[in-house]
Amino acid sequence: MTEASELQELEKPTIAIEKELQKSYLDYAMSVIIGRALPDVRDGLKPVHRRALFAMRELGNTYNRPYIKSARIVGDVIGKYHPHGDTAAYDTIVRMAQHFSLRYPLVDGQGNFGSMDGDSPAAMRYTEARMTKLDQEIVADLDKDTVDFVPNYDNSLQEPSVLPSRIPNILVNGSEGIAVGMATKIPPHNLSEVLDALIALIQDPSLSIHQLMEMITGPDFPTGGFICGRAGIREAYETGRGVVTMRARTHIEPRGKNGESIIITEIPYQQNKASLVEKIALLMKDKRITSVAEIRDESDRQGVRVVLDLKKDEIPDIVINQLYKMTPLQKSFGIILLCIVNNKPEILNLKEVLEHFLVHRRTVIYRRTAFELRKAEERAHILEGLKIAITNLDEVVALIKGSSNPAEAKAELIRRFELSEIQAQTILDMRLQRLTGLERDKIIRDYNEVLEKIAWLKKVLSDDNLVSELILDEFRQIKEDYGDERRTEIIDAPDDILPEDMIIPEEMVVTVSHTGYIKRNPLDLYRAQRRGGKGVRGMTTLEDDFVTNLYTASNLDTFLFFTNKGRVFWRKVYELPLAGRAARGKAVVNLLELGDEEKVAAILPVSDLANVDNSQSVLTVTKLGRVKKTSVSEYKRPLRKGKFGLTIKDEDEILTAALTSGDDEIFLVTRNGLSIHFHESNVRIMGRLAAGVKGISLGDGDEVVGVAVLKSDDSILTVTENGYGKRTAVSEYKLQNRGGKGVFAIKTSERNGSVVGVLPVDDEDQVMLIANTGKVIRMAMDTVRIIGRNTQGVRLINLDQDESVVGLSMLAREEDGGEDEGTDEEESVIDESPESE
Repeated sequence: MTEASELQELEKPTIAIEKELQKSYLDYAMSVIIGRALPDVRDGLKPVHRRALFAMRELGNTYNRPYIKSARIVGDVIGKYHPHGDTAAYDTIVRMAQHFSLRYPLVDGQGNFGSMDGDSPAAMRYTEARMTKLDQEIVADLDKDTVDFVPNYDNSLQEPSVLPSRIPNILVNGSEGIAVGMATKIPPHNLSEVLDALIALIQDPSLSIHQLMEMITGPDFPTGGFICGRAGIREAYETGRGVVTMRARTHIEPRGKNGESIIITEIPYQQNKASLVEKIALLMKDKRITSVAEIRDESDRQGVRVVLDLKKDEIPDIVINQLYKMTPLQKSFGIILLCIVNNKPEILNLKEVLEHFLVHRRTVIYRRTAFELRKAEERAHILEGLKIAITNLDEVVALIKGSSNPAEAKAELIRRFELSEIQAQTILDMRLQRLTGLERDKIIRDYNEVLEKIAWLKKVLSDDNLVSELILDEFRQIKEDYGDERRTEIIDAPDDILPEDMIIPEEMVVTVSHTGYIKRNPLDLYRAQRRGGKGVRGMTTLEDDFVTNLYTASNLDTFLFFTNKGRVFWRKVYELPLAGRAARGKAVVNLLELGDEEKVAAILPVSDLANVDNSQSVLTVTKLGRVKKTSVSEYKRPLRKGKFGLTIKDEDEILTAALTSGDDEIFLVTRNGLSIHFHESNVRIMGRLAAGVKGISLGDGDEVVGVAVLKSDDSILTVTENGYGKRTAVSEYKLQNRGGKGVFAIKTSERNGSVVGVLPVDDEDQVMLIANTGKVIRMAMDTVRIIGRNTQGVRLINLDQDESVVGLSMLAREEDGGEDEGTDEEESVIDESPESE
């Protein structure tokens, strides 16, 4: 390098690399945004779509001409206007030909242009294409100076910067594209609805978006289906962004005695049908959908038909809900109304999109009218010269005959009749046949018609209302020619699909053990047994455990769990652990989010909690003797983390909770042996958070230890800590008003000790007594005779030194089975202590 060149290099300004990168990247980003990825709000086309349609028009590849090879079209597109890969150009033409991609296809394809199953189109050398009839409305008046033309990539040709579209393609066919830092996703709409909105907006420019939505009810997808709810549509139309939920269209067909079939006839927009069928088949294979026996794709040229044969006695609505939840039969479509406006990307609302299109149409009509006016005036100028010539025909003929050459004749005509060069040349070029009488009359008639046209065109340019009428006439004609009915139906937004919506109702047996293990099993596992059978094992228990509660409930029923701290939790039966027939299940504390020193005090099953009436109430009793009755309907709105079921003092806690019918009797017993017996009508219905009222007046150091809800003339078993107790008829305890001190149920002498609890029993019941050492005895109530209230009771269990009874519980009666053939299964009862006295 010479010294001069080195000096020249040193004198060049230095540029920071960050600034250069920033500038270069912004240039690249704007190039992608404007020139590749986003559609123009005026014609709704990206550059590649616009160039493809323009190239087909230049080829004469219109709807009323023969098809030509796609490869020929692609060649013109990439060779003349779009210097990118042939694949991109061909894919564009393919998509514009797919009836399931565009609501109103812009290319009429012949051959394999792909399918809803994701099949690739045939190579472009095999397929043929031409413009559709609708395209004529997009390119109409293109040769009348209606839009600006710009040089192509190599300045060898001119191409339109936008097409003079008569249809609002930006909404009718929508658009999708990902640019740099932004994306657009405009759904397709129904042409008739959009034209109706445009007509209304021309007639009343003050229309609101809500009024426009009365005409444009929402997107109209080419694949049909449903849109669930209008909130997402409204948000998208108001703000330019929103999300709509699409659903497939299904119906049920009977299969005779073999059950029913679900038929899918329309699927969500842009969903691959083959992938959908594969997804359902995989769910069937993984046993996540167990109600479908077989799936078949019977789709053909007539449309989509996917058949799901259900197993016998399955409920179709539940299976459909499962499909909506677990498969693309339900999808979301995120709307982003982003497009190019005046060479800048903007997010528009619905009214703004329509207004920009109307401005484009007005501009096109003004430019078209001005072009036609220029042509009409040029034509009038020529006809005016011809009129002069035929008016002075003999003189014109003589002048021409007397001229030595055409130039002299032209000059003489200009001088003699004050003509322009164009007029003089036209007269010289006029054929002799124009001199006949009929031709002379036609020239006069054409001249007058042109003058009328010029007057009308000038009126159009000066009258906005007339321009509006022209636009309205165009829209009405296009609607008549191309309008059709909606394909996508808009329905009210369904409630969220809850887990129970996907679960088939089934009767279950729920077992709860003394130490707090819970599980569920189908009822048919507990088959009936004949008398003398051993019974079916319902739960494997520890030596100090046994089944205390056994419920029969639907798997859609709800269990209420009340804790000693006053909180209540909700769990559906299907949420309880499904364990084997002999398994222990799962600890209740692991199903609930309990706090420190919090434990479950009661479990209540409730059927159809969402629709429960006020006939049942929940009775809660605390250790300090407060009782409260609350309607079950107060517990309709569950929270996963629980709610407070009542307000209790710090030193108090819930002893138990029970369901009452409104006509039950309540029996409370205290540690010191006092009891009170009152009708539940003494306790009024209170709100969920009420503290309750006094059930029994307690002495110093006393507390309630037992509660019995009496539904019949039962007897009452009272048990003390030293192993003594008695069984007394309910009639021995007279009905009192709540709040009193009560009467003695059993004397708490040194022999008996304090009261442990009470149970309502009859001769068929069996009760488990639990000692502090873990000793457990099962006692049949028909072995304990009924004695009076004033007696001290009898020994129920032999205790060793330092042993005491700490609890009693009813053994679930159904546990010993019913009637069927005997089985070698063991009973679910644990070790027994020696018989009591």
